[in-house]
Amino acid sequence: MCCTPRKVKNMFTTRALQDEILKLKKENDICILAHAYQSHDIWETADYVGDSYGLALEAAKAPQNTILMCGVRFMAETVKILSPQKKVILSSPLAGCPMAEQIDINMLRAMKEQYPDYTVAAYINTTSELKTLCDVCVTSSSAVKVIGSLKSDKILFIPDCNLGAYIAVQLPEKEIKLVRGGCPTHAKMTVHDAEQAKRLHPEAELLVHPECIPEVAALADYVGSTTGIMDYAEKSSKKEFIIGTENSIVQHLQFACPDKRFYPLSKGCVCVNMKLTTLADVYNCVRGEGGEEIILPDDVMKKARKCIDTMLQLG
Repeated sequence: MCCTPRKVKNMFTTRALQDEILKLKKENDICILAHAYQSHDIWETADYVGDSYGLALEAAKAPQNTILMCGVRFMAETVKILSPQKKVILSSPLAGCPMAEQIDINMLRAMKEQYPDYTVAAYINTTSELKTLCDVCVTSSSAVKVIGSLKSDKILFIPDCNLGAYIAVQLPEKEIKLVRGGCPTHAKMTVHDAEQAKRLHPEAELLVHPECIPEVAALADYVGSTTGIMDYAEKSSKKEFIIGTENSIVQHLQFACPDKRFYPLSKGCVCVNMKLTTLADVYNCVRGEGGEEIILPDDVMKKARKCIDTMLQLG
């Protein structure tokens, strides 16, 4: 039995919904942050787009008293840590990060007991609770510089073993203990995927995120953070690129550089948590009928901020 096509009813267009969001965010004193892995229709409504930590810094400087994070929970928590006086809303309450949730507070306490003379370095992709037990925090773009600046040569790195392995290659003088964890989305990309993409697009450079497995990173022409990948592609004289990070970046770069060609390393590199937020969610949030306000205990915010401040001092 075939289905009869539905007639298009009189409904909001994407542009009309975006216009409503732009109007309401101004009326309600809301700053919208969109992580790089959000869809482009959400990007077009945001005050700032980028990586998680960069967005948290922009939120702290923004004049608005309410911050809407279009991303995942640990990102909204980081915003709250750096802007405790502001109201912070997570656009989709279900949007978590599997990497951030792989280690709990008791597991980290046990690791610290096992390695008492190690400096604990946390990737920014961790919960606020975990950050309270860490000595320093790092981003994918600052990790090598920050860890290279630590006085200690013994580092316990959590939670991404792929980023940790990349750091270890760059800093062979450091003894870096890794835990078995990481981003399941980036870990899906295989050497076979990379080799196949290179065969299909022999003139293209391969740009990958350090959350990819080391064997994939070893094949890359450039390894860097999401914003680093975008900056590299935009500034490069090359015309074709294979993108080894979340596939939304392919679309964003197509808008930024319509004269260039961008190809996904793997069709499977899609973050389902990032895709939970829709333009309608953003609309409901700016009119006060959606999202979840992020509330953190004062002691958690103070303790978690220490490892972030150490990162700033070193990096």
